[in-house]
Amino acid sequence: MLQQFDERNRDLIVNVGGTLTHRDQAGVSPFDSVVQGGDAVWEGLRLTGGRIFALDEHLARLRRSAHALAFSSVPSDAEITEQIRRTLAANEMVDGVHIRLTLTRGVKITSGMDPRLNQSGPTLIVLAEHKDPVYDKSGIRLITSSVRRSAPDSLDPKIHHNNLLTSILAKIEANVAGADDAVMLDNRGFIAETNATHIFMVDEGSLQTPTTVACPEGITRATVLRLASEAGIGFWEDDYTLPQLYNAAEVFVTGTMGGLAPVVAVDGRTIGSGSIGPVTKQLTELYASHTATAGTVVV
Repeated sequence: MLQQFDERNRDLIVNVGGTLTHRDQAGVSPFDSVVQGGDAVWEGLRLTGGRIFALDEHLARLRRSAHALAFSSVPSDAEITEQIRRTLAANEMVDGVHIRLTLTRGVKITSGMDPRLNQSGPTLIVLAEHKDPVYDKSGIRLITSSVRRSAPDSLDPKIHHNNLLTSILAKIEANVAGADDAVMLDNRGFIAETNATHIFMVDEGSLQTPTTVACPEGITRATVLRLASEAGIGFWEDDYTLPQLYNAAEVFVTGTMGGLAPVVAVDGRTIGSGSIGPVTKQLTELYASHTATAGTVVV
């Protein structure tokens, strides 16, 4: 992982509920639902050349997640976009930026889990940071976590929620093992995703990726599938097991924060040649070209 402190972020201006404040003075109420119970939804966005890639798709997923959690209200797309613009302008940001949007249920009148205690609107938090893609483009190493992804009847991954403890527990296991990230299985033992990204395998020139039964419907994932189709690369969405992952010709992961990153080893097994493969390289180039010119202009 290439996550580390960037000096350009030392004096960030963050946006909490429409108020622009230095990162060291920003505050969220202890009565806010995100503090009380992780009761919030979120999206990660990337700013490239003044454009946010797939902004409409991200805001639609944010709205679906909030509706599924029965939020009483959600700011309009125009209102959220304006707060993003204000935050980017305050930081004079144009390129190479990762934006984390968090929408909480809002501030409660007293502590407790009951949503009826929320009698004011939701809280929108906009955090924009100078942040390059966080994975080593020469390849990352994965281990398999003992922590399973939640089943849809427990906590449906179609809700892009802030309850990330299972991912954090899996990441701890990866850290202890000296790996970059961890593969997470679903409750049936099939591959779901990693603690932070979606997984793709390449077999005989075609893509294979797990279904979204136990993982979010990733926007980067969907973009890669569309680019593959346009390039004449076939793909399959199905249930896959660890031996299939170990024996894939190529493996890569996808996500807004990291883009596309090749996987060179899983659980000590070398993947393919142990370096970026031709299909991964082709899709990485197609994705970079697409995101450099597509998106909503915000600055």
